[in-house]
Amino acid sequence: MIKRRESRKVRVGDLTIGGDAPIVVQSMLNRPAYDIEGSVKQAVELQKAGCQLIRTAVPDMNAIKLVEALKNAVSVPIVADIHFDYKLAIEAANAGVDKIRINPGNIGSDDKVKAVADICRLKNIPIRIGVNSGSVEKDLLSKYGGATPEAMAESAMRHVGLLEKFDFNDIVISIKSSDVLRMIEAYETVAGMCDYPLHLGVTEAGTYRMGIVKSSIGIGSLLSKGIGDTIRVSLTDDPIKEVYAAFDILKALDLKTDCPRIVSCPTCGRTKIDLISLANEVERRLDGCKKPITVAVMGCVVNGPGEASAADIGIAGGDGCAMIFKKGRIVRKVDEKDIVDELMAEIDAM
Repeated sequence: MIKRRESRKVRVGDLTIGGDAPIVVQSMLNRPAYDIEGSVKQAVELQKAGCQLIRTAVPDMNAIKLVEALKNAVSVPIVADIHFDYKLAIEAANAGVDKIRINPGNIGSDDKVKAVADICRLKNIPIRIGVNSGSVEKDLLSKYGGATPEAMAESAMRHVGLLEKFDFNDIVISIKSSDVLRMIEAYETVAGMCDYPLHLGVTEAGTYRMGIVKSSIGIGSLLSKGIGDTIRVSLTDDPIKEVYAAFDILKALDLKTDCPRIVSCPTCGRTKIDLISLANEVERRLDGCKKPITVAVMGCVVNGPGEASAADIGIAGGDGCAMIFKKGRIVRKVDEKDIVDELMAEIDAM
């Protein structure tokens, strides 16, 4: 079992981030902020997919209308992503946003940062300090010779100190990089410097294929060490895929257990059924299932039920047929055309 890093709790709407709360999965809308109808539709789809926190860019005052529309359309908390103009943060807070993401260093003078901290304190809105390798201050770049993990960590803690100076402590920190190893080291460094909850992510991770690989390595390695309280998988793709990938990372680490865990073999020359299609169909049919069971989809009697004997239930393929087994014990034989239906019937009865 993974021992989580001890962090303070921060409330975001009706969610808790940090402490012993489950790790929160979030994503970000990628429709233009002026496309209110399209953005709302995407937010509804994200909520249906299980997204627990939705972030939206607020590039100008016109985008404040989007905050209001999102609050009326979905029940999950909304995060306003603010850059440069502190007035946008204030208006987003007044519009009912649940969390604000800023980089205090690009908000401007201390009095502007204080104004944001004051309105957020008044309305119980937490602030996520978002630092990435492209936002590190010039003096820190000079000090460390570039956007090193140490430079990023010091930048984050500098911004934390600025908010703390104004008596604001409802803080979440993200410290992202597109370089996986740099990202891991930066988060490890910050994790040892404070007890604020951490938002994990590999920024600009890339397209679907490479983005998932980089995010799984970066986010997964940190979570395996107990570091991280909320995550976002960044993909140049549909945000729905970000949510599914994030949950898959949590499942792989047993940090999400209210769902089935599917194991399946890669197939080989012994396989005499269309196992690839079967595995995909089983995965699709189990979507939404809340049973904490392990389901095995194996290609032959060599790999299952023997190799998958720990599975709660599974199938082992034959020649146009399959054996259904439970905990390594064969239950019965079924025809190929009935495999998934018969397997699902057994799972429903469990």
